[in-house]
Amino acid sequence: MSQTARSLRQFTYRGYLLKDLVAMDKAEMLKLLPCRARRKFKKRGLSKKVVRFMEKLKAAKAGLKVGEKPKLIKTHLRNVVILPEMVGSLIGVYNGQTFVTIDIKDMMIGTYLAEYAPSYKSVYHGRAGVGATKSSKFVPLR
Repeated sequence: MSQTARSLRQFTYRGYLLKDLVAMDKAEMLKLLPCRARRKFKKRGLSKKVVRFMEKLKAAKAGLKVGEKPKLIKTHLRNVVILPEMVGSLIGVYNGQTFVTIDIKDMMIGTYLAEYAPSYKSVYHGRAGVGATKSSKFVPLR
């Protein structure tokens, strides 16, 4: 077998590289997002809270060396759509109890922050009476 150099596969979002997505203007970028996110931006735009949050993310990433992580930005905004400018940021999303640290990757573009910080624990039901008193066990009728 011949030794060939394997090239790393670059991430593309709907056929565009990440650097092209960042350079794209907002109108073109909106066309690439899923329907729910497109409708959100077209009808309501970005609120002042989201704009301020995006400015904090840009300020945290400014002046960093290559390979260096930005400082953690905490937020309660769970309904923010992840955009290409946010890739590489560290965000603490509040789930109602604690801040869940999320490292934004390129594969997360177009999704919401809330998807990565679940706000409830899923319930798994066991047998009756496990972990409870004896009176809670099911007793069949005779």
